[in-house]
Amino acid sequence: MHNTSQSAALITLFENASAPGSTATFGLRDRLCAALRQAINTGALKTGQRLPSSRMLAADLKLSRITVEAAYAQIEAEGYLQRHAGKGTFVSLLLPHPLAPSKKATAPAKLARLSVRGEKIVGTGGCRDPQYPMAFAAGSPDLRVFPLKIWKQLTGKQLRIQGEQLLGYGDPQGYSPLREAIASYLQQSRGVLCTAEQIMITTSSQQALQLLAMLLIDPADVVWLEQPGYLGARNAFASAGANICAVPVDKEGISPTVDLPVPRLMYLTPSHQYPTGVSLSLPRRLQLLDYAKRHGSWIIEDDYDSELHYDGRPLPAMQGLDKHQQVIYLGTFSKVLFPSLRLAYIVLPPALVTPMVTLRTVSDGHSSQLMQAVTAEFMQAGYFASHLRFSRQLYHSRRDHLLAQINQKLGWLTPQVATGGLQIATQLPAGQEWHFSTLAAQAGVETPRLSPLFLNATETSAQHQDGWLLGFSALTPAEITRAVNRLASIKLPAT
Repeated sequence: MHNTSQSAALITLFENASAPGSTATFGLRDRLCAALRQAINTGALKTGQRLPSSRMLAADLKLSRITVEAAYAQIEAEGYLQRHAGKGTFVSLLLPHPLAPSKKATAPAKLARLSVRGEKIVGTGGCRDPQYPMAFAAGSPDLRVFPLKIWKQLTGKQLRIQGEQLLGYGDPQGYSPLREAIASYLQQSRGVLCTAEQIMITTSSQQALQLLAMLLIDPADVVWLEQPGYLGARNAFASAGANICAVPVDKEGISPTVDLPVPRLMYLTPSHQYPTGVSLSLPRRLQLLDYAKRHGSWIIEDDYDSELHYDGRPLPAMQGLDKHQQVIYLGTFSKVLFPSLRLAYIVLPPALVTPMVTLRTVSDGHSSQLMQAVTAEFMQAGYFASHLRFSRQLYHSRRDHLLAQINQKLGWLTPQVATGGLQIATQLPAGQEWHFSTLAAQAGVETPRLSPLFLNATETSAQHQDGWLLGFSALTPAEITRAVNRLASIKLPAT
């Protein structure tokens, strides 16, 4: 028997059903599904109640019977309905009764507070990278010159050869052929002493830092960071509750003094200090390694862009000098291949391999199997070395072009050491960073500031430096010239 009250209720709910965005994109079947869910969840349709037949409801709603049948099938699959041949369609008996609204008005519940660690993480402001190239956002390779055709071919090949295997769960330590390729590359190009068994693949160097902070740092442990230094590292260790000790950087790199507290861990960028660009001298490297041995401290060597060195040969990795297995080496493919690859790697002292792999299993488990397999073949077939040579030449010329443009047109901006990398640190007149940055933004130019890379004055006695960190690698010479011309057009503050 046709229950007209049911149809009337469904007609009203159907007409009011909507979805985020335009109604036009919210199909008739979806609108009917939403109306049925709402009627059942609010108790307008009760458990065990029989619904109109699809033919009758289609006539009442002026819909095709196919649309109603599709909606009934969807709602049945979700567990709201039970359909019995020859008997009809019923609201599921397994659904709980809707809760009756409370008669006593209560104040809305307060949101649960974050954990202490959660508060620390949120308090750092996070780490965000630009999603598309712009002058002069720092840290991105030029994706327009990446050999995408070759990458597509290798991806198709890997899917053909071992597609099903690559779609499954992977080794938390990383895809074995990729670890072997990385070990071979690091031994030859960076003087890193390692085997594939010491390497763990991560999704990023930032993830590696978070995992290491979790594994090695207890609240109030002292961590040495370079001053100025990489904000992502500061965030990772601060969120773990570390006592951050900023150590000044001079022309030979990090320069610790005898009065500093003994660190549990030191975070260094010795090959190309971030952001100043200086290299840690050999005497300082040996001094820090000896200090770490005597005090039982770990050293994290972040070799984030050592592949992109333009003037002479870079010093070998600090890890190769370590005789006591206290250096943890980090590298990434984001700067030399492409950021969305989400692959980086850690070379671990043998004692840390099992603990780190175990920790990875309770984090995200493993990196993309497919991307690891493609990257491994990209390296083994020689494409990585070829792309790296091309990138060095290209970015070298772009760095030189930016330096020439700055020297010709921006007399108030002083470039610092720039032997490699994807960006140049520059110095502004003291006290003028915020003003110049505001003017640059008004001219349509992104100018990442140096001052956030220094700890606040309340946390360290060192004074920050006013300046910019200008990325050039993702910009053509013409794009660099246009951006510099816009900077040259800004009005200098009165002296």
